[in-house]
Amino acid sequence: MHRWDTKGTPYALVAPFFLVFAAFGLFPLLYTGWLSFHRVSLYNVDRAEWVGLRNYADLFTGQVSHYFWNALLNTFTLGVLSTVPQLLMALGLAHLLNYRLRARGFLRTALLAPYATSVAAATLVFALIFSPEGGMANWVLGLFGAGPVHWEAGRWSSQFAISVIVTWRWTGYNALIFLAAMQAVPRELYEAAALDGANRWKQFLHVTIPALRPTILFTVIVSTIGATQLFGEPYLFGGQSGHQGGTDHQYETLGILMYDQGFHSSMLGRASAVAWIMFGLLLLIGLVNALITRRLRASQ
Repeated sequence: MHRWDTKGTPYALVAPFFLVFAAFGLFPLLYTGWLSFHRVSLYNVDRAEWVGLRNYADLFTGQVSHYFWNALLNTFTLGVLSTVPQLLMALGLAHLLNYRLRARGFLRTALLAPYATSVAAATLVFALIFSPEGGMANWVLGLFGAGPVHWEAGRWSSQFAISVIVTWRWTGYNALIFLAAMQAVPRELYEAAALDGANRWKQFLHVTIPALRPTILFTVIVSTIGATQLFGEPYLFGGQSGHQGGTDHQYETLGILMYDQGFHSSMLGRASAVAWIMFGLLLLIGLVNALITRRLRASQ
């Protein structure tokens, strides 16, 4: 019994995780893959007709190819518009908080407030800010003599507004990750750089940034994955037309397309194909991350 206890206890302790993962992670993934090869309606899931790769063909070259490529492009542009400013601002805020400031603990806590705010609350507030009728954004533009902008109607204006929401929510979270990595950099490196005559800006460029390369790569990958799965902000920002990414699909992402095909067009097979394409993109991102990480380790 002692031998069975010694060998079996570790497996019993980790078994709940694998059971939950199999039930809520692996099974839905495999079932979605199976659905992607069938024509199946949301209202009659039991009657699935095998169609092979037709759902994927419809997305790439068929009936909804225009919407798919549009959603893929929007996912990319929204990812760039939100990820690049977000990480640059997070890096700058972390650099400032790395020095001794008054109320530094309060500022660090305040950085997490947007992250703790729900997607629905944040998006609804920013929808009012970017409202074409009395919104704060148009009021500020009016102070400079610029005309009102219908933020939700235009492609770039709507994507800019959505990227502002994403940037506001995630900048503080990434700033704390950068701050934790900065505090792990040995102080001797900064002291040596100061003795060599380097000011704070040069220390930041030649000491802090090289030391943060693995952390920067991590945040870039995580932010890219988040941008690939972007759904809540554009869905809620659009109001009644949010399920299709705007009246002209001007900010429709892959997540929105998947939801629209599955729950509004009742094409679960096609929605499952979109989900597996998103899964493939995430695997590709993970592969790129692994290759870059291996090169970084080899260069050190």
